[in-house]
Amino acid sequence: MSLTAIAEKVRARERLSFDDGVALFCEPDLLGLGVLANEVRERLHGDRTYFNKNMRLEVTNVCVASCLFCSFAKLEEGSPGSHTMKLEAAWAELEARMDDPPSEIHIVNGLHPGLPFSYYEELLAGFKRIKPDVHMKCFTAVEIHFFARHYGMTYEEVLTKLRAAGLDSLPGGGAEIFHPDVRTRISGDKATADEYLEVHRTAHRMGMRTNATMLYGHVETFAHRVDHLLRLRALQDETRGLQAFIPLAFHPDGNGMKNLPAPTAVDDLRTIAVSRLLLDNVDHIKAYWVSSGPDVAQIALRFGADDLDGTIVHETIYHAAGSPVPQGLRESDLVRLIREAGRIPVERDTLYRVVREHPREAMPEAAVKVRDRKAGKHLEIIGG
Repeated sequence: MSLTAIAEKVRARERLSFDDGVALFCEPDLLGLGVLANEVRERLHGDRTYFNKNMRLEVTNVCVASCLFCSFAKLEEGSPGSHTMKLEAAWAELEARMDDPPSEIHIVNGLHPGLPFSYYEELLAGFKRIKPDVHMKCFTAVEIHFFARHYGMTYEEVLTKLRAAGLDSLPGGGAEIFHPDVRTRISGDKATADEYLEVHRTAHRMGMRTNATMLYGHVETFAHRVDHLLRLRALQDETRGLQAFIPLAFHPDGNGMKNLPAPTAVDDLRTIAVSRLLLDNVDHIKAYWVSSGPDVAQIALRFGADDLDGTIVHETIYHAAGSPVPQGLRESDLVRLIREAGRIPVERDTLYRVVREHPREAMPEAAVKVRDRKAGKHLEIIGG
């Protein structure tokens, strides 16, 4: 189907099909695709673009799974590069930031076979003792599945115990690609697609909100991507518990697929746009700046994305795979990125409640730098 015909369906609020999704991924008119996705984005959110003040931790990279795309995990405790944080060291990460504390702590880990379940309960409870109102977005569906199998519990029992300790919502990691032709090839020894979706279904039934992801740009086809997106759309039809979708670009350095090229900026933007058009029942599409880089994430705000994620502070999974971006951005950096994209920066909490809406400002005509000199501080306008 042509982009014009698909655009007519989108403007008539008709749901797009599998074939429509594949056609969009194959569409040569990238800018036309972006314009269409931007129409939907602005229909939902106008010029508002969201971010939050969050802090990311990976408390252990010891993992029994052997995913081909992963540069982060180590198979055994004590092997070179492995780490497992003591609880006090993890809590100290928040204590060190209490002068300007995050509203959210985002924790994802390897699947460590040697830790007691109480480690995770105490981890959550300790953060809540330091800052009772901090939102704990922790443990992917793959981790919840591992906990259930490893500690002999159901998904509901795992989530009930973790919520009692302080868990508030689930991140979206671990989705990778759902189709078994790909999943068994790149991550065959962890939760299946059905198990991943069932964890989210269980969390939604219990009143929790979750995010979802897709790792793209490796050995999957466009059809595999569309299948993945439509499975998420079906889950959302059923539960209404997904609040954001985050496409994650594959990074090849230091892993079992290092011979593959990383996805291009065009693929990043195309994937954002198609996700916005297919996921008609998911409110928010994130341009995760750690994955695509701040520059591409900024452009994605005109290709369907309405969220840049957050300050992050300390990310190690993508950096282990060779990501050259900073490990964190300041709030002022995010505000600038959003404003220079012609959007309105809106600080949110994890559940998309507005904390602060920054005013719209005119585009700067030059960069202004403050430089210290012995004679005193002055402003120097750098133009040209």
